[in-house]
Formats: sequence, structure tokens, C-alpha cells
Amino acid sequence: MDAKLDKIEMEMGARPYSQTLARLREAGLRPTRQRLALSRLLFEGGDQHVTAERLHEQAQGAGVSVSLATVYNTLHQFTDAKLLREVVVDSSRTYFDTNVSDHHHFFHEEEGRLMDIDGAKIEVSGLPDAPAGTGVSRVDIVIRVRASD
Repeated sequence: MDAKLDKIEMEMGARPYSQTLARLREAGLRPTRQRLALSRLLFEGGDQHVTAERLHEQAQGAGVSVSLATVYNTLHQFTDAKLLREVVVDSSRTYFDTNVSDHHHFFHEEEGRLMDIDGAKIEVSGLPDAPAGTGVSRVDIVIRVRASD
């Protein structure tokens, strides 16, 4: 297995997968060829918000042979491993955020684009008590915006 990964890394240049490989292993994920390729697309370009469809297009453009179903599965595996944060904008639109720190989002409705808001810039108060036997684990705020007239 490691010999295959070394071969992939050598084809791509001098150990470009080393950080990606370490990230996957630390998260307890087996570093398959597809996970490595998708991980590089996600994490080596700074913080970003992607949909599965957009990541699939990026992968195809980079010559990575991967199905859309594999992209969805990988994004959910990365989310479960806390490498990504899932942001549900509405019932038909889900983004995956490489910034897993505590923060919120603006959603530009016309552009279909998310933009980070520093978590410290929003103060949440007046939350109702959580149901018996539960506690609030996180509050996610998505503020929808559109161009002003």
C-alpha cells in the first residue's frame, strides 16, 4: 500500500502528498488514491466552501477519475472525521467547509456563495433551553444576503 502511495507521490513531484497523507492518517482514514486526490483539492488551496458537484468538476479537471458518488461519500467521511464542516443552506443545497473553527456564514443568494463570518463577531443570546437530557452542541448561523438596489 505505501509503495503505491510513494509511486503516486513521485509522479506528482517530491512528496507533495506528505501533509495530506498525515492529515488522513491522523483522522483515522485509510489514504486511498481517491481520498488523497480529493484531500489535496480541498485542503491545499486555503479555506473554501465546496459542493460535491463542484469538487467533482475540479477532480475531473485535474484528471482524477472519481465518481460523483465517491465524492459524496468522501466528503461525508471527512466530515465525520472532523476534517470538514457541513453547512446546510437549504434542503437542496449543502456545502462543505474546510474551515472547521467556530464561525458563521453569509450566503449570497444570487451567487450561491458562502462567505465566512468570524464566530466572535456574532453574539447569540436568548436561546431556549435544550430538551431534557440534551445540551446545545453548536449554533450555526447562515445570514442570507442579496445585492442591494
